[in-house]
Amino acid sequence: MPSRDVAAEMACLANGLGGEVVFAIEAFGARVAMLRLGEGPPELLLADHLEGERPVLVYRVANLDEEMRRLESAGVDPGPRFGIPHGPCCSVTLNGGHRIALYELTRPETTQRFSGRRDF
Repeated sequence: MPSRDVAAEMACLANGLGGEVVFAIEAFGARVAMLRLGEGPPELLLADHLEGERPVLVYRVANLDEEMRRLESAGVDPGPRFGIPHGPCCSVTLNGGHRIALYELTRPETTQRFSGRRDF
């Protein structure tokens, strides 16, 4: 979720809704916090480096290269590839402005490594 003030929104979700802060990281000029609002997925990520107002729905795929080829053959124009802590990623903006990101899990230790970290 795009966030204008990650620390304030994190506090509101944790204190007001009883969310569990998994981590709150400040790195590379960005603040990102992960919260759990209930048992199991989905987790909520607040990120101040995302533009726009719409959330980005993030899905894990088994093979990012294959998925990108499948989307392209279906006429979907994938955006540029980039990296996230969990592995390679690509975001797609669909008609109507919906934002989707697909990633391949190549670093499964990431969530455990970040868990409990509180930079702010």
